[in-house]
Amino acid sequence: MPSTDKRGPVVAALMLVMALAALDATIVSTAVPQIVGTLGGFSVFSWLFSGYLLAATVTLPVYGKLSDTFGRKPVLIAGSILFLLGSVLCALAWNMGALIAFRVVQGLGGGALQGTVQTLAADLYPLKERPKIQAKLSTVWATSAVAGPVVGGLITAYTDWRWIFLINLPIGAVALWLIVRHLHEPARTTAATRTTAATGPRTDVWKRIDWPGALAVFAAGGVLLTALVQGGVAWAWLSAPSLALFAAGLLCVAAVVVIERRAADPVIPGWVWRRRPIAAVNLALGSLGLVMVAPTVFLPTYAQSVLQLAPIAAGFVLSVMTLSWPVSAALSQHVYRRIGFRNTAMLGIGAAACVLFTFPLLPYPGSAWQPALLMLLLGAALGLFQLPLIVGVQSTVGWAERGTTTASVLFCRQIGQTVGAALFGAVANGVLSAKLGGAGSLDSVAKALDDPDSVADADRLRRAVDAAVDAVYVGAACAAVVCLLVLLFVAPRRFPVIQDDDREDEAPQPQPQKPQLTHTPPPESHTD
Repeated sequence: MPSTDKRGPVVAALMLVMALAALDATIVSTAVPQIVGTLGGFSVFSWLFSGYLLAATVTLPVYGKLSDTFGRKPVLIAGSILFLLGSVLCALAWNMGALIAFRVVQGLGGGALQGTVQTLAADLYPLKERPKIQAKLSTVWATSAVAGPVVGGLITAYTDWRWIFLINLPIGAVALWLIVRHLHEPARTTAATRTTAATGPRTDVWKRIDWPGALAVFAAGGVLLTALVQGGVAWAWLSAPSLALFAAGLLCVAAVVVIERRAADPVIPGWVWRRRPIAAVNLALGSLGLVMVAPTVFLPTYAQSVLQLAPIAAGFVLSVMTLSWPVSAALSQHVYRRIGFRNTAMLGIGAAACVLFTFPLLPYPGSAWQPALLMLLLGAALGLFQLPLIVGVQSTVGWAERGTTTASVLFCRQIGQTVGAALFGAVANGVLSAKLGGAGSLDSVAKALDDPDSVADADRLRRAVDAAVDAVYVGAACAAVVCLLVLLFVAPRRFPVIQDDDREDEAPQPQPQKPQLTHTPPPESHTD
């Protein structure tokens, strides 16, 4: 990796690449009315987001394995080019079907951006400095959450909606230039170099890649995520399409297991689940995906329908969480150096559970500052939870396994968010139906409340929405408790931190009689 004084341009490139992925969803969401007005296809516009999510999620394990095989730089460059190509194609889309297809192309590149940036962040910095880069990346997400809707609104208000995709081009071009010019990975023994050394330079190392496993993972993830995303929306949960997709998805999962067990170099190796630290973090961040559904998906509806706030003010209630999250994440190193990665994460998720359980106790209708204060506290708690786990799990593996490990963690978090959206959507709609004495959905009630004059009993509807969102927050709090139990019973008390042999700025391995390291937290310097 570059020396300390040369890492600045690379970090800037990583932040720009992360901004491409972070700004994408928030900017596109603001332009949906204009896009539908131009291209039509209102009944399927949700696939603008679902298609991107599916492609980005199911490719994460594949890109993680490729980065461990060929290095981070070529994967990041290829992913950025694919994302920018998808952006250009989206800007040229002639109907909704074409735009959805090109969003999938964007997602195929977006999967490479998410995982590879996080992996490079761990490659660039030794353990004692990783909170700095992670805090910077968290700040990118926080800034994007606030700036995205504003930028998207300005673009759609004063220009054509196609510019929301074209704006990616200059940002991506600068990031690519910085990566090509300044990112120089040291020579390492990867799967590709081992194959070349053993069989000669003419051997096609691409043949060693587990392509059947990659296709099986892609198929399994795509089918199951489609079933979760569209279930209860495009068709009923117990309908023939839903049952058929779940059955097909389970068959694909079985195929993944069979193929990966036989593969010489599998895309999803078994050690991802056999090693306690990695398995525990996978499960914990999967639970985090469930937890995050409550504020990100349901809080804006609550703010607009129950508190009767304008969309911008409702967005602010949520955005305050993104202000405290990076600050807490940056300060978490001072905690986990004293009590360890696992205990710090348990402290954070325990605090998050308390905050989530407090939400249903808010008065009806209440004031905007009350949920805003809870979201500020929730952001602080989750920053204390997530970063120690990511830094900790990346520190338990060497360079050749870090891409696969990071991708598996992000993959589980994305799966958790998708499962959470489906699960809590069903919970919210069930509570609404019970409160209103018939069938109903949160979306339809929220749209009705946009025009109070057309509703006979608006206060009853608002109370129903309040009860539905309360139930979702209770469910999210239960997911946080499950996460706490996972960390308590599955995660090792101390993460087995290892040192990278290729990093010159790290201290040597400690001697057995002196287990404390100069740059790693004492609780994490050895296994139990």
